[in-house]
Amino acid sequence: MSRTRVCDHVLVRVVASESAVQLIEERGGRLYVWPKRGRCCGGVTTLATATSPPPRTEFRRVDDAGFELYLPSALARVPDELHVEQRRFPRRVEAYWNGCAWVV
Repeated sequence: MSRTRVCDHVLVRVVASESAVQLIEERGGRLYVWPKRGRCCGGVTTLATATSPPPRTEFRRVDDAGFELYLPSALARVPDELHVEQRRFPRRVEAYWNGCAWVV
């Protein structure tokens, strides 16, 4: 069982696995998370992540849960909880809106 690191913030509660925090630290200590709308299936919105900001998007720092977390400045609402996990193939960080794979 992996241990998780939990950090509460006025805007969002971050629940991050230890392995995700380690991977973020290895890649500079910052995580950028933004909504990404799919082109098919009714345009389901998921969360994209990166350790450097994508072009043409302004971000604001919203939390520190063992790493710096950035969300888009123009984001109208934030999740109650943002779950951050590491995936193996390919090795990457995934984020989930209130524990869901899509934004609700």
